[in-house]
Amino acid sequence: MNPKLLESIEEREKELVELLSTLVSFQTPSPPARNTNEAQEYIASYLKEIGYTVDKWDVYPNDPNVVGTLKGTDSDNYHSLILNGHIDVASIEENEPWNSPPFQAVVKENTIYGRGVADMKGGMAACLFALKLLHENGIRLKGDVILQSVIGEEVGEAGTKQCCDRGYKADFAIVADTSHCAIQGQGGVITGWVTVKSPQTHHDGTRRQMIHAGGGIHGASAIEKMAKLITGLQELERHWAVTKTYPGFPAGMNTINPAVIEGGRHAAFIADECSLWITVHFYPNESYESVTKEIEEHLLAVATADPWLREHPPLFRWGGTSMIEERGEVFPSLALDRDWPGLQLLTHVHEEVFEERAEISMSSTVTDGGWLGDAGIPTVIYGPGKLEHAHAVNEQLSIDELITYTKTLVQFIYEWCNSKKEEG
Repeated sequence: MNPKLLESIEEREKELVELLSTLVSFQTPSPPARNTNEAQEYIASYLKEIGYTVDKWDVYPNDPNVVGTLKGTDSDNYHSLILNGHIDVASIEENEPWNSPPFQAVVKENTIYGRGVADMKGGMAACLFALKLLHENGIRLKGDVILQSVIGEEVGEAGTKQCCDRGYKADFAIVADTSHCAIQGQGGVITGWVTVKSPQTHHDGTRRQMIHAGGGIHGASAIEKMAKLITGLQELERHWAVTKTYPGFPAGMNTINPAVIEGGRHAAFIADECSLWITVHFYPNESYESVTKEIEEHLLAVATADPWLREHPPLFRWGGTSMIEERGEVFPSLALDRDWPGLQLLTHVHEEVFEERAEISMSSTVTDGGWLGDAGIPTVIYGPGKLEHAHAVNEQLSIDELITYTKTLVQFIYEWCNSKKEEG
C-alpha cells in the first residue's frame, strides 16, 4: 500500500472530525432508544456510496441494524473481516453540567467533545473513513469486508447477536468500542431476578402472631427473607473472589451486585413479595449458564436452612434481550487467543503505526464482542477513547488518537484482507 495513503489521513483531519461530528448530531441515547433510524440511514447511504451492498432491518421499531458488505476479488481464498460498532449512546439526564450541548460536537485543544465520541461514534467514524479511503484510492481487497452498525448495545438489546443469527461470519472481527487502543477481551455479564413470594397475604396487624411464640401464623415477610438471600449472595461473591481467577483481571472482578430491590404493597401489609435485580460478572472461562446454576444452587441451599424459605424457595429469571423491554440482559464473555493470525497481525500493525508496544488485556466492562465470539468468530475489542470518558459529562476523545487509530485500521484492513487463508 502507498505510504502516502496513511499520511493523507492527517491531511484530511477536518473531514474525519466532521464525519464524527455528524454522527454525534444524531440524537441516539439509549434509553429511551427507538431513535436510530435517521443515523442508520446516513450510515447506509455512506456505505452505498463507496460500493457496499447494504442490509438494513428493524430490530425494534425505529431502531434498525445496518450491515454493509464489500465482496473481495477472491473471497474463498483470502481473509474476511467484520468491523462492528453500535450507533446508540449513553443516556443524558436533565441538568447535567455539559459545557456545550451534548449533541453538538465541539473541538477544543485537539480534543473533540460530545455524547458518544468515546463510546463509540469515534470508533464508528474511523471505520467508515478507513473504508472510504480504501475505496477512493482504488484499492481492491481480495477478502470480504463487513461493516456492522448495530443498535441496543447500551441496554443489552444485542443488535450484534441478530447479525450473527442472520448468518454474517468472518475470519476475524474488530469491535471498535472504547479500549484506548488496547487489544482486549472481556468477561461476561448477566442480570437476573431473584423473587421471594408468599402464597398468603397478611395484614400488618398480624405481625405479632408471626414472630412471637404461640402466634399461630406460619408466615413471613418476603423482604426479611430476601435479606437472608442477599447475605447468601455476599458469601458466594466472597467465595468466588478467593477461588476463581483469570489472567488479565484483578482479583474479585467476578462480582454479584444487588442492584435493585422491589417489594411490599404498602405499610398496612406484611410484604408478600420481594424481587431482587442482580448483575453478575463472570470470567471468560465461564458461561452465563454455569454461573447462574451456581447462584441458584447456593441460594436454594440457603433456603433449606430457613423453615419458611424451605417451603417457599426463591424463584429465578435470568437474562433477557433488552433492559428496556424485559428488564434483563446478557453479554457473553470473550476470551483471546494470542495464536489467532488476526490478533497477531493487528498487534504488529498497531506497534508499527503507533510506534509503541501493543497492550493486550481484558476490559473491565462489556461490549457486543462476546456475541461475535459466541458465534465462533475470533474477535477483539479495539477502539479509540478512554473508558473514563465513556458515559461521562463532557465526553471527549483525543483527535490525535482518532487519527492514529484510523491509520491502523486502514493498514490492517489492507494487509488482512489481502492475506491468504491458512491451509486446512
